[in-house]
Amino acid sequence: MVDIAQFKDRAKWPKARKAIEESVRSLLALDKTPREAIDLQVKVADETDYPGFTRRRIEYFVDEWIRVGAWLFVPDGNDERPAIVCCHSAVPQGKDEPAGIKGSKHTAFAKHYAERGYVTIAPDCVTAGERVLPGQAPLDCRQFYKDYPRSSLAGKMHSDYRRCIDVLQEFREVDPERIGVIGHDLGAMNALLLTALDGRASVCVASCGFTMLGETAEPGRWGRDPGLLLIPKLKPSGEPGGFPFDWDEVLALIAPSPTLLLTALNDDILSNTASCETAAVRAKKIFKLTGAAQALENFTHEDGHQVTAQALEEADGWFERWL
Repeated sequence: MVDIAQFKDRAKWPKARKAIEESVRSLLALDKTPREAIDLQVKVADETDYPGFTRRRIEYFVDEWIRVGAWLFVPDGNDERPAIVCCHSAVPQGKDEPAGIKGSKHTAFAKHYAERGYVTIAPDCVTAGERVLPGQAPLDCRQFYKDYPRSSLAGKMHSDYRRCIDVLQEFREVDPERIGVIGHDLGAMNALLLTALDGRASVCVASCGFTMLGETAEPGRWGRDPGLLLIPKLKPSGEPGGFPFDWDEVLALIAPSPTLLLTALNDDILSNTASCETAAVRAKKIFKLTGAAQALENFTHEDGHQVTAQALEEADGWFERWL
C-alpha cells in the first residue's frame, strides 16, 4: 500500500499511482481483461418520447459473446451535450431503477438528469435486471464464478460500464470530453472504480458506496450473502493496513477528476462511515498535488443508507459546476 497521506512529491506521484492502479486492477482481475474496444453493434430496439427528452431502449455487445440492454435518455434539441453514466444499486430491477421505472425517485438518476439536459445511460449489471440467468436469483453470482472462476464480479461490472462510455461516444448528441458518472450503494462502488480506472469519466458522484476497509468491522461487505461476492481476492493480509489497497487510494487514483462523496453517518448497511472522511482527507493530499484541491468533497447526512432530496441537490450542483 502507498501511504498517500504522507505523499508530498508530485514528481514521484505517477510512479506511485501506477503501482496503486496495478494492485487494484489485479484484485479485480482486470489484468487478464483486454482493454481494447470491441464492435459494440449498438441497436435501438424502441424509443418513447416524453416532455423534454426521448427514452431509447438500446442493445450492444459488452464482449465478444454477450449483448446487453440499457436505457438511453436523450434531451430534445440538436446540441452536443454532456453525458452521465448512471449506475444502479444492488437491486433486482437493475437499469429500471435509474430509469425511474421502479425504485426511489431520488435514485432515478437517468431520468432526473435527462430532465436537466444531460444525455444519460443506464445498463443492467451482470446478475441484475435482464441479466439474471434463468433459474437464478437476482444478485446471485455463483453461476458467474462457475463460468469465470478467475474473474471478479466487480471487475466484470467495471468492464461493462467502460462499454457504456464507448456507447455514449458513438452518439452525435454527446460531447465525448464531458462524461460523468453517478451511483448509489453498489452503483457508487462502480462509479468510483470507473472514474479511477478510465480517464474518460471526468466527474463522479458516489453515494453510500464504501467505508475504509482497514477501519470497518464489516469488510465482508465485498462478499454479501447469498452470493454477491464482488472481489474474491480482497481479503485481510494480517500486515499493517490489512488489505492490498484501501478506498483512500482509489480516491487518489481519481485525482484530479472532480468527485463528490455523499455519506450517511448513520448508515444501516455500512459500518463506520466516518472513515469516508478519513479517506477524503488523505486523498485530498493527492488532489492538491495535482492542482485540484477543491475537486474532492464529502457531503454528510444522517438519513440512513439512501439518496436524500438534499443529497441529490448537492449532486446536481456538482455536475453543474464541473461537467
